[in-house]
Amino acid sequence: MNRRQFTCAVACLPLLASPVHAESACIFNTAGIAINGIDPVGYFSDQRPIDGSDQYRLRWRNVIWRFASLETMDAFERDPYHFAPRYGGFCSVSMASGTVSDTVPKAWSIRDGRLYLAETEPAMMAWKQEPSTYIDRADHYWPSALCG
Repeated sequence: MNRRQFTCAVACLPLLASPVHAESACIFNTAGIAINGIDPVGYFSDQRPIDGSDQYRLRWRNVIWRFASLETMDAFERDPYHFAPRYGGFCSVSMASGTVSDTVPKAWSIRDGRLYLAETEPAMMAWKQEPSTYIDRADHYWPSALCG
């Protein structure tokens, strides 16, 4: 076990002993796992959603993020704000109307170097027709729509 793996293992130990308080994270998660366990860096590197692995994971913003490789985990750790989806990974279309919805991995877009997710592929198709409008509206509501 190398130093990085050891550090990650030690950092994850508290997760085994205590519940994750996802409601304070302002990150879309299921059972404490961010964005359905998808590697957020994969959207940028492979232009598609890639399943993350329990082997490569780290805790950021009070939830666990999974990664497909050590390289993608390192990239995220160096610049999480670049790779993490906007609006905490909640639906960008719903956020534009001040509501919060879960997202699915296949409904995504990258615009101006930022990842946006949506609750359905048709919702993301609508978002892609007027991304600036949706972003302006969603920015008005985020993060107060979820995080108070």
